[in-house]
Amino acid sequence: MAKIAKKQKTTFFCTSCGTESVRWVGKCPACGEWNTYKEELVIEDSGKRAFSAGISSGVATLLNEVQAMKSDRFQTGIDEFDRVLGGGFIPGSIILLAGDPGIGKSTLVLQAAAAMKETVLYVSGEESTEQIKLRYDRLGLSSTTLHFLPETELNTIRGVIEKLSPSLVVIDSIQTVYSESLQNTPGSVTQLRECTASLMALAKKMRVTVIIIGHITKEGTIAGPKILEHIVDTVILFEGESSRFYRILRAQKNRFGSVNEIGVFEMQDIGLRQVLNPSELFLRERKSNTTGSVITCSVEGARPVLLEVQGLVTPSNFGNPQRVANGIDYRRLSILLAVIEKRNNQRLSTANVFLNITGGLRIDETSIDLPVCCAVISSFLECQIDPKMVIAGEVGLGGEVRSISNVEKRINEAGKLGFERIMLPATSLKSIKNNTTGIEVIGVEFLSEAIQKAMK
Repeated sequence: MAKIAKKQKTTFFCTSCGTESVRWVGKCPACGEWNTYKEELVIEDSGKRAFSAGISSGVATLLNEVQAMKSDRFQTGIDEFDRVLGGGFIPGSIILLAGDPGIGKSTLVLQAAAAMKETVLYVSGEESTEQIKLRYDRLGLSSTTLHFLPETELNTIRGVIEKLSPSLVVIDSIQTVYSESLQNTPGSVTQLRECTASLMALAKKMRVTVIIIGHITKEGTIAGPKILEHIVDTVILFEGESSRFYRILRAQKNRFGSVNEIGVFEMQDIGLRQVLNPSELFLRERKSNTTGSVITCSVEGARPVLLEVQGLVTPSNFGNPQRVANGIDYRRLSILLAVIEKRNNQRLSTANVFLNITGGLRIDETSIDLPVCCAVISSFLECQIDPKMVIAGEVGLGGEVRSISNVEKRINEAGKLGFERIMLPATSLKSIKNNTTGIEVIGVEFLSEAIQKAMK
């Protein structure tokens, strides 16, 4: 029998977005990054090789006549993890979990795997069996359904999965997995793309949930081609500073649930502990007698979270004053500073402005506008904001305070933690139906009015 011929080609891939080119280019036409194209030698079998999420008969089907398949989720045993996933794992889904080195990705999935009653296969290409066992014992875990495989070759991993038929497979990490049919080095664009696509096809075929752990680059993005994020069903980021105790699990993409949910964890000596009430965590170190400190309520998915917004305004000794923002978009801060200077007559163009959202959260919703303005003006005027007040609202370019959503959730969360007053846009008060907390609700229409009512 004649041998199957192999075809060999040299191609170029963008290491940022995965765009392929037949020649090297300085600037990627897709993502706009410079000097990201890398040459790779690709050797493939000439036979057909394709990965599909489903089996096609080549006949189009009327979508209204298709019977939807019920997807029964199974839980991880960790409520915060299940919340971010949308209620648990979907059989046949593939999940990409990424985070900084040492943040606790392996610890999280090991705790979740040990807590499950279903059969789990943990594949590690970075740590030996003895290393995993030491962590397993240190965390005080016990499981009769957790299997471990120290392997990096894709076909071997696929063979074990087909033989064991687990409910969950953990690949730690995808950068170490390689296929012998490709002569590229492990971690290259081709290996990452082909190995992930192969695992996806296996997951859909066997109805197995696969978690692949990915690395983070120094720029803070997920390592590997951007197509990696398009292939998987869910992308989850594990955020936080390794030197601090808290961790935030956030869904960046989720085909089976909301991308607005977050899970909060606290790193301890015995592993990660889930924080069921993050508002208390983010406020427990707050000093109530400090200028530039404002409490706000942000709604992440279905969960209201109380946060402290800190502002600091100092004189600038140089021609260009500094603008530093942690937790909100820098451009949004610039807009709000312009509104304060124009509509509230506070001259900030010659002052340094520093803003920080405590707890490490990044807030994108517009309800953060009003507390940011209040924190900056409080520091500028050296006047304290009422420590028993929660503030939330969007600020327009005309200095008007615009309506926000989920008003009742914010009121209930503020009242539950003992706050006496909450300041909201006047246009949002009509959506309040039940205020059982007894907290005083203050409506404001303009930024200047909000400052007067918020100052002690």
